[in-house]
Amino acid sequence: MPQDDPGPDFAELLRRSGFHHDLDFTGVVPVEDYRHGTTCVAIRFVDGVLLAGDRRATSGNLISHRSIEKVFPADHHSGVAVAGAAGPAVEMVKLFQLQLEHYEKVEGTSLSLEGQANQLGQMIRNNLPAAMQGLAVVPIFAGFDLSRREGRLFEYDVTGGRYEEARHASTGSGSLHAGTVVKIGYCDDMSAAEVTDLAIRALFEAAEEDSATGGPDLIRGIYPVVALITADGYHRLDDNELAERTAALIESRRGPQPD
Repeated sequence: MPQDDPGPDFAELLRRSGFHHDLDFTGVVPVEDYRHGTTCVAIRFVDGVLLAGDRRATSGNLISHRSIEKVFPADHHSGVAVAGAAGPAVEMVKLFQLQLEHYEKVEGTSLSLEGQANQLGQMIRNNLPAAMQGLAVVPIFAGFDLSRREGRLFEYDVTGGRYEEARHASTGSGSLHAGTVVKIGYCDDMSAAEVTDLAIRALFEAAEEDSATGGPDLIRGIYPVVALITADGYHRLDDNELAERTAALIESRRGPQPD
């Protein structure tokens, strides 16, 4: 009958067809059904900007992956650190990389850092319907601005709102703890070595307080991803160097040993 036509509402059609018993139309994806990645920080220093992220992904209260990567190069002089639903986050980064590469091939020059930040904000905005169902992606974007000759970093909200930060930024479930450590330890004109140690300490402290943030795994040799972006480009630090710096941090945390 015409009055029984559900129109464009597919969910209502399934209900009327008797398939509603096994379906959930609440619009929210159960958190245990997808991988969620946290925590990331970005810190400006004298020669550019640092991006760092822990390696843990969780599905609800389970550790679903111990060595996921959340920090990626965007182009030669910029990078993205992602937090949120891992699947959409990685897909967004790959598409962002492709768009920047396509622009460079067509125009013969790289898109400005400001333009890249705007482009990523639009992509986050386009993900808003999925974010409202629990699949939010909230990245940090950072890079070395060749025109200004300085590092710059940008935070976003789930609607794609873009906010440039002067010193540091953090995202993810452990962002409160990591951001506090960075805020306390930050000072102007820090060197690359100093911000690297600060980022490692921030993620370490976040892992102490937030179960979704992974600390250094000395047994498996898993350490945070740390990348420096300077006038020379995007450079990811070697795990051997991170192991040495992590060992020094742990030793300092132990304090003096009793005689």
